[in-house]
Amino acid sequence: MSIGWNSCKVPPAKKYSQLDQTSKRMTSDRSKLTRNLLVLATMLALAVAGGCASNEEEFSLASSIEDAYVEAQEAVAVGNYRKAIGIFEALQARFPFSEFSTQIQLELAYAYYMDHRVEQAIDAADTFIRENPIHARIDYAIYIKALAHFERQQGMLERLFRKDIDKRPPRDGQLAFSLLSRLVERYPASPYAADAQQRMIYLKNRLAAYENVVARFYLKRDAYVAALNRAKTALETYHGADSGEESLQIMIKAYEGLGMTELAEDTRRVLQKNFRDDPVVQNQ
Repeated sequence: MSIGWNSCKVPPAKKYSQLDQTSKRMTSDRSKLTRNLLVLATMLALAVAGGCASNEEEFSLASSIEDAYVEAQEAVAVGNYRKAIGIFEALQARFPFSEFSTQIQLELAYAYYMDHRVEQAIDAADTFIRENPIHARIDYAIYIKALAHFERQQGMLERLFRKDIDKRPPRDGQLAFSLLSRLVERYPASPYAADAQQRMIYLKNRLAAYENVVARFYLKRDAYVAALNRAKTALETYHGADSGEESLQIMIKAYEGLGMTELAEDTRRVLQKNFRDDPVVQNQ
């Protein structure tokens, strides 16, 4: 599975080679999950058969669990996520408090996300994280939740008409960035950490650019303190973003507007040290 920045689905593999590895790991992880669930399904079938041998209807239901799960997996493989979701939801409803249900939550979160049902994907991942805080697959749940917010941070109309999203409040972008940071910091060995770091770079630039947009809005209205605070946030919170040069320029103008010439000169020296070709520097 891979997600591209422009379509908010998957970054191109030619740009980030580790995404192919991430996709393979996700496929491998889901294959392991499939095997585990098939074992659970077989055990459930045998348990029902042993405990309710006289009830042919119950035995038939239990023995079809494995077939239902395989059918759902086949639906996922061909991109028929609606069908897969229907089967997974039915299986989860049938065994709501079992280990089987816990693992189905991950399958549902993935299927919801792939079917662009981001709200349901977030809810499913949230439920898993809340109910299984020390589960071995908690990193996967965080990753899926982050991807759902990542996709939602750019709306459909903006994707279609290529509207400048820097001017749009990036609430989902902030949530995605926070979740990806959590994944990288708490689970650095996760197979999804490398992809998370790449997405964080994109989001860092996006979020810093928005802070600068707001800062310039305040600067035009002589609200120098507000402009300064926004530019500082862009520079400090999203350190290393490609809009750092603009943040420093805004800070210089804000300090000058406030009459803080010494701080303006200090900031100009920082700008000069890091961006020697900047016109603000060359004009001095």
